[in-house]
Amino acid sequence: MSQQASPIVRYPAQAVLYALFAAFVGYFSTAPSLRLLGDDEALLRLSLLHPGKPKADCRKRTPEELAKMPPQMRAALDCPRERSPVRVRVELDGQAVIDESFAPAGLAKDGASAAYRRLPIKAGPHRLRVQLNDDARRTDFTYETTAELDVEPGRIVLIDFDAEKGGVQIK
Repeated sequence: MSQQASPIVRYPAQAVLYALFAAFVGYFSTAPSLRLLGDDEALLRLSLLHPGKPKADCRKRTPEELAKMPPQMRAALDCPRERSPVRVRVELDGQAVIDESFAPAGLAKDGASAAYRRLPIKAGPHRLRVQLNDDARRTDFTYETTAELDVEPGRIVLIDFDAEKGGVQIK
């Protein structure tokens, strides 16, 4: 047979334990302050998800090739699924800070390329130039945007891509 504490002891003990737990949670929710940026810094963030153009053109199958194929597979055009990697170049005040190529997702490399980079920058006026190439058959950039920015401390400058809005977006 076990002994239980009387309600006179149990309830105040529970109240003390709940208060200690609440104080613990309250302290650690605000006390160790976390600073991601300095007082005179802002953040440049590249975040885009964009499928590149097909890596190669479709080709027309010959009648001999079509005859060798099963009837349900006889498509006149042979179009590869693989997409081009997306190359992004970001220049800040004339200096390249990001110059990378992002591979397409998927086993067949037929998905969208995902790019995410964070870069702390000094607050103040900047000239930003963003170039993007989504076609492996071209050597130049298919999209380009420049912007004059006056970045405030703590501000986040986002670089995104939206084909419906004209390509590279700086927000």
